[in-house]
Amino acid sequence: MKKHIAMSFHGTPLIGQHVRLEPLQKHHLPGLKSAIEDGQLNQIMVTTVSDPDKVDEFFKYTQKMLGDGSMLTYATIAQNNDKVAGSTRLMNTDWPNLRTEIGGTFIAQSYQRTAINTEAKYLMLTHAFETLQFNRVAFRTDFLNQRSRTAIERLGAKFEGILRNHMVMPDGRIRDTVVYSIIKSEWPGIKLFLEEKMNR
Repeated sequence: MKKHIAMSFHGTPLIGQHVRLEPLQKHHLPGLKSAIEDGQLNQIMVTTVSDPDKVDEFFKYTQKMLGDGSMLTYATIAQNNDKVAGSTRLMNTDWPNLRTEIGGTFIAQSYQRTAINTEAKYLMLTHAFETLQFNRVAFRTDFLNQRSRTAIERLGAKFEGILRNHMVMPDGRIRDTVVYSIIKSEWPGIKLFLEEKMNR
């Protein structure tokens, strides 16, 4: 049996043609605040984006979870202008069982419907399966968030089911959560699919 090569995250940036994912640091916070304000992302009902005035608290939370080994949060940087376009993370990580989840993703309105999101997911999936040697990467989203569900399905992730009454949202609404995943044996085919998609 192949020995797993890591039990914690490391701070290596993931670099693509259109996007660069840098482990979140304090110097990213002003840009993160601007990204949230671009489209008022924290006010969208089907998301749980931080209040732009509370990015310092958000940063402290991400660092605590990084210390626990369960989460690595990235600042999503647009390569064409070096601006923070949003954030995404590897989260709910279970190292003994070689599984993680991609989530907590938000992108400023100005950068939505660009190549950034697909390439960011490609970089994270490559890192998860090929560097960290995970067996499973999950995606979870609000049942009502049709845009997010469509984006996940476009990656080639498989629908697994619905967790009913799974979360209480900040406004008190009880959320049903949709679960998708990609497993290690599927990754080579999905990788080729995403590369073809990005090269069009």
